[in-house]
Amino acid sequence: MIKEQIIELINKTLKELGFVSGDFPIFTLEHPDVMTHGDYATNVALILSKQLKKSPIEVAKQIVEKINQDKSAEISKVEMAGPGFINFYLSSKYFTDGVGEILNKGENYGRKMQTFWSNLFGGKKVIVEYSSPNIAKPFTVGHLRSTIIGDAVANILDYNGYKIIRDNHLGDWGTQFGKLIVALKKWSSIEVIEKSETPIKDLVDLYVKFHDEADKDKSLEDEGRAWFTKLEKGDEEARNIWKKCVTLSMKEFERIYQVLDVKFDTAHGESFFEDKMADVIVDVKKSGIAKESQGAYLVFFEGEKYPPLMLLKTDGSSLYALRDLAADKWRKKEYGKNTIIINEVGMEQELQFKQLFETEKLLGYVKEGERVHVAHGLYRFKEGKMSTRKGNVIWLDDVIKEAVERAAVINKDTAEIVAIGALKFNDLKREPKGDINFDWDEILNLKGDSGPYLQYSCVRAKSILEKAEKEAIESNIKLGENLPTEELSKMLVRFGEVVERSGREYSPHYLATYLIQLAGTFSTFYAKETVVDKADANSPYKVALTEAFSIVMQNGLKLLGIKVPEKM
Repeated sequence: MIKEQIIELINKTLKELGFVSGDFPIFTLEHPDVMTHGDYATNVALILSKQLKKSPIEVAKQIVEKINQDKSAEISKVEMAGPGFINFYLSSKYFTDGVGEILNKGENYGRKMQTFWSNLFGGKKVIVEYSSPNIAKPFTVGHLRSTIIGDAVANILDYNGYKIIRDNHLGDWGTQFGKLIVALKKWSSIEVIEKSETPIKDLVDLYVKFHDEADKDKSLEDEGRAWFTKLEKGDEEARNIWKKCVTLSMKEFERIYQVLDVKFDTAHGESFFEDKMADVIVDVKKSGIAKESQGAYLVFFEGEKYPPLMLLKTDGSSLYALRDLAADKWRKKEYGKNTIIINEVGMEQELQFKQLFETEKLLGYVKEGERVHVAHGLYRFKEGKMSTRKGNVIWLDDVIKEAVERAAVINKDTAEIVAIGALKFNDLKREPKGDINFDWDEILNLKGDSGPYLQYSCVRAKSILEKAEKEAIESNIKLGENLPTEELSKMLVRFGEVVERSGREYSPHYLATYLIQLAGTFSTFYAKETVVDKADANSPYKVALTEAFSIVMQNGLKLLGIKVPEKM
């Protein structure tokens, strides 16, 4: 990429000028906010000025003079700006060639080959774990974040050349199932639930009722723990109820995933690792990192770096941490040691993952950097946090239905595609770690900087291309005279750089922001230029720009999991 070439050129220049003798300085190289200020700007002269005991302007002048002597054909000029910044201007040919590359590569434009990246990163595979709903609970709007952010992260990393394994780590084990069994036996039955039209919501109602009653009768909590212990020990009645809850839940989950167009390579519940936990306990005992107290096992961290991590309760039943350790040990064995494991999970579990990652390093399961927590904020009411236990949640199914109804007012034929695009983009355009206050009008936004706006810009480009085809005007990157369209070509060729950053920082919002900017640039271009005009010698190039825009926008939306309708 040109950015890496410019960084190499700067470092080479610093060495030749004698400004560095050891490690190269860390400096920024970014796109200026205003395109007339160049295509890249660096603060390297400001960084070096103190070390060299020279003014930033003096350092910048020497760097600029040297680079202008050695620059490649892709760079038209290099200038000093302000108090010592250095601006790089790329040639028009670089951008027209970039448009040609987009047209040539099409849906593969910006994609890195797996062989390239596997060589660079040592052949690592990446497991992206996302969505991970709990059995016997319907999807709430809160589940939307992990599902679509994780899906986008997996898509982007795949596009960046990694070998991706998409995993849905289902919450199908734990004390909550003991509580649910108690609720079923006291206030309903699994047979009644199986006949219900809304079985999962009925199970949640029972779960809420359990906690309401447990607030009045503390012995219910003990009953719940006892039933989960029975479940872990293979009690036939407990296993039968649990299996039926899993079956009912998976049917509901698959329906939602189909609507959201989200897929997985594997879907292992916590129960899958039930027979693999004993080996972890053996490892923990050998390592000496845990202490036993009345049958319970807790991992203690040196210097009280984190609070102790409990693996087993005093009654011998397992906790999530032990199941997670078993899962990651199995993954390393199944997929190979050079495997990075990414969990796309809410911010509220940040401490849990710090404890887990530290324990895995102490046990030798992973090395530094092989475990990543991609955290997202929560959907909240203005009054506070949503909670299934308290019954104050918004069901995702209701949100999807409302979104489709609103989109149908615009066009019934494209209602579902537009509605899902709106829901996804409303989330993905945000920095993931921030919380979102739930607001019906905002989450279902069909206007402004929204998914439908991007979908529409793509549909409009397609209609222009159809018109060009009828007029027999083929796209061509050969430029005529006086064509002020460089701004659009500049935005188009940034796509690969943005996708790389989104993958490197596990944050789709960089790509989403770029697509909004790109759509705005295309809108300005379209407003100023008549694209299809046989009398215009530049019409073939304008058609080429429109086709390149359509390709890049569709590629970007696909990475975000957003489809483009044929018409809007």
